[in-house]
Amino acid sequence: MASTQGAAEQGAAKVLVASNRGPVSYEVQGDGSLHSKRGGGGVVSGLSAIGPDAGALWVCSALSDGDREAVRRGVGEEGVHMLPIPADVHADAYNGIANSVLWFVHHMLYQTPLEPVFDAEFRRQWASYETYNRAFAAELARQAAPGAAVLVQDYHLCLVPGMLRELRPDVRIGHFSHTPWAPAEYFRMLPDDIRSQLVWGMLGADRLGFLTWRWAQAFMGCAGATDPERISPSWPSGAPKSIEHTPTGRPPLRTTWIGVHGLGADAEFLRARSHEADVAERMTALREEIGTAPDGTARRTIVRVDRTELSKNIVRGLLSYRQLLDDHPEWRERVVHVAFAYPSRQDLSVYRDYTAEVQRLAQEINSRYGTPGWTPVVLHVKDDFARSLAAYRLADVALVNPIRDGMNLVAKEVPVVSDAGCALVLSREAGAFEELGDDAITVNPYDVIDTARALHEALSMGPEERAERSKRLAAAATALPPAQWFLDQLQALTDEKVETAGAAGATGAAGDPGQPA
Repeated sequence: MASTQGAAEQGAAKVLVASNRGPVSYEVQGDGSLHSKRGGGGVVSGLSAIGPDAGALWVCSALSDGDREAVRRGVGEEGVHMLPIPADVHADAYNGIANSVLWFVHHMLYQTPLEPVFDAEFRRQWASYETYNRAFAAELARQAAPGAAVLVQDYHLCLVPGMLRELRPDVRIGHFSHTPWAPAEYFRMLPDDIRSQLVWGMLGADRLGFLTWRWAQAFMGCAGATDPERISPSWPSGAPKSIEHTPTGRPPLRTTWIGVHGLGADAEFLRARSHEADVAERMTALREEIGTAPDGTARRTIVRVDRTELSKNIVRGLLSYRQLLDDHPEWRERVVHVAFAYPSRQDLSVYRDYTAEVQRLAQEINSRYGTPGWTPVVLHVKDDFARSLAAYRLADVALVNPIRDGMNLVAKEVPVVSDAGCALVLSREAGAFEELGDDAITVNPYDVIDTARALHEALSMGPEERAERSKRLAAAATALPPAQWFLDQLQALTDEKVETAGAAGATGAAGDPGQPA
């Protein structure tokens, strides 16, 4: 049995991270050489913060042809191990299951009269998802030192904790969900055996982390509803939350602790990066595109920066802006909607169609309302980080209206970077609402008329109030910067006593909500 591995078969890594996407990617150049590109984010910052002597290893998937070629040539970075998952298996696991099923369930995106359909093709793809997770579990088991801490990331790898627990019961396993978690009544649309696999896979962890208490409570509800005789969530008031469970239905019980860590913005990085020369160049170009009002004053800006992801609700945002121009014609030629909608998952037809609809609607608004000197919607679809930061600095209003979002860092980043302070129009369905709701103008993301009203209120806000709100928003947004977000999870997972590990992350930035509603 795999769990009886000898010490000689165990690795040397004391801290391991597992994620679909790693911190580096490769591209084959025209001359056959490999070009590497490093990414960022909270896990990258956290691993940097623990230092080079921590014995850390990042296990990720080779996503592209360039990545797979790097693996074939033995090219890589120290501390990063890419798994050469076959391209067809990865496509089934990533696009077929993770992005087309699990993402849709947790963001509640299905048009249920027509979808989902769990047929033979779904079962074939699910087998690939199992294979994909099993490859990660096996590599983590091989690389982990005795008693190592393993932090598994996100919905791509929900089965890994349970699989790894069987292989290496000695290691400490954490799993962090970067998305929402579906409520129990929506989660139950999954086939019963798939629901059970997902829940029991997650419960292989010693500790489960979520971005907000809303998502943590949703998982606890799903777990209890999936197998109530063997899974028992515990909701003690003022104490760490946990789930007790036993696969056999008999003692001994295992405990999985529940923690919340609301990932914040990296203020130091954002403020420094947003004042570099390329950002200044983009600001000049954007100002030219925005133009000035007929009376010579600066036009107001409503800024949004998103991937063209279905849950981001870009189409209703454009409809709300159109409604604003209808309801308040005094804003015509005095405001511009700066909308950056960067393509996402274009290998899926539903995402291509959505991107096309965003472009069509922006063009329709410009054709209907625009004048020779005023383009109502300035839309860019080519990813450009410097231009995004330039828009942040110019923002009078930030529009963040997802229909459902694990956190939404744009809501946290714009107030940090905005030069004069911005008003935040924020969906109550964004995870960031738990921390930013008091100083944002809150909207129902489905209500176009209400969002248009909120945009008018935000545009009409005086500069002093806008600056004060923005200051408070920035303080809340940076309460748990990325490096600390990662280190807090690692500390909670590796505390000597399990009870302490649960308590260390039991409140997080959002506090303890007590009993669920």
